[in-house]
Amino acid sequence: MVDLSQKEIDKKVSKRLNLGLLNKWHPVLPSYKVQNEPVGITRLSEKIVLWRDEKGNLSALEDRCPHRGARLSLGWNLGDNIACWYHGIELDGSGMIKCVPASKKSSMEGKKIIKNYPVKEIEGAIFLYFGDQENPEPCDLTLPEELTSVEFSNFLCTAMWNCNYRYAIDNVMDPMHGAYLHAASHSMAFGDKEADMQIVETKTGLVFEKVGQRDVNFDWVEISDTGGIWMRLSIPYRKNAGPGGSFFIVGFATPVDETHCQVFFWRARRVTGWQKDIWRFMYRNRLEKLHWEVLEQDRIILQNMADNARENELLYDHDKGLARVRRMLKKKAHEQISKLSDKELVSAEL
Repeated sequence: MVDLSQKEIDKKVSKRLNLGLLNKWHPVLPSYKVQNEPVGITRLSEKIVLWRDEKGNLSALEDRCPHRGARLSLGWNLGDNIACWYHGIELDGSGMIKCVPASKKSSMEGKKIIKNYPVKEIEGAIFLYFGDQENPEPCDLTLPEELTSVEFSNFLCTAMWNCNYRYAIDNVMDPMHGAYLHAASHSMAFGDKEADMQIVETKTGLVFEKVGQRDVNFDWVEISDTGGIWMRLSIPYRKNAGPGGSFFIVGFATPVDETHCQVFFWRARRVTGWQKDIWRFMYRNRLEKLHWEVLEQDRIILQNMADNARENELLYDHDKGLARVRRMLKKKAHEQISKLSDKELVSAEL
C-alpha cells in the first residue's frame, strides 16, 4: 500500500478539482464548429481531435498519433478514418490503427493505443464523456426538460472565459449578484437588494433560493449531477418580451485548463406553435444582444478577480449556496482520487 501523506493526497485532490471532474459528460463545442476538417481542442487539459464521417457522425480521439506523437488535428479527414499528416497513418473512430501506408506489413495495424471519447450531440452542442481508467464506459446523461421537452424552444450561447471553471460555477450559484452586477439589465432591475437565502436539498444536488421572493429577479438556482454537472435558473420577463413566461437558463462550465473554461448557456422558454415562432424572432432581433451584455458583465468580473481570490475570501450568508457546492465538488474529486490504484496514485500528474 502506497503511503502518501495527507498533504500529498490533498494536493492531488485540489489538482483534480482544478482540471475538472472525470466520469462525467461535458459539452465541449457547439456542433457547427466541427464540419469537414478535423478540429483540435483542449478540454480538462486533455488534447482532443474531433471529425465527422460522410454521414455527419462524430468521432473524438486523443490528439496524438501513436507513431511519433504528431497532432492528428493537423491531418486529413478520410471519413471513417483520420490520417496523420506526418506519415499518413490512419486511425478509425475507436483509435485503432487501420493503415500504415509506408509499411504494408506493419505490426502497428490493428493496435489501439490512444484514447477515444464517447460522443453525443444534444441541442446544438457536442458532449464528450471523460472517463478514468476504472470507468471507461460512459454513464447515462439525464438533462432537464428545457433541453429535452418539445414544449420548450432554446438557443445555445457559448463563450470562452479566461478563468477557472469553478469561478463560473460560483457566479451562477450566487443569485444575489443579479440585483447588483446586472442592476441595469432589462430583466434584473427589480426586486429586493437584500434577501434571506436558503438551501433546499434535491436527489441530485440542491436549490439555492431567496426566501419569499419568486419570479421577480434572479431568485433561485439549481445545480444537479445527472451524469454531467449542470445548473438551471429562471429570470422573469415583462409582457413586452413576448409569450412564454419566465426565461430559463441551463448552464455548464467546462474546464479547458486550470485558467480557462468554456461556458454553455441554453436560453429557453416554454413555447410551441405560433408562440415559438414569435419567441425565436424576438430573441434574434431584440433579446439576444441584451443577453450577451449580461454575460459580458459576468465575464469582466470573473476575468479580473484578485490573484488567488478563493484563498482570500470573507464569505457571508448569501454565499452559503456556493460554499456548499464547493464542498460537493471537492468530495467528488476526493472520491475519484481515492479510487486510484497505488500505481495510478503515484504516477498521476496531479
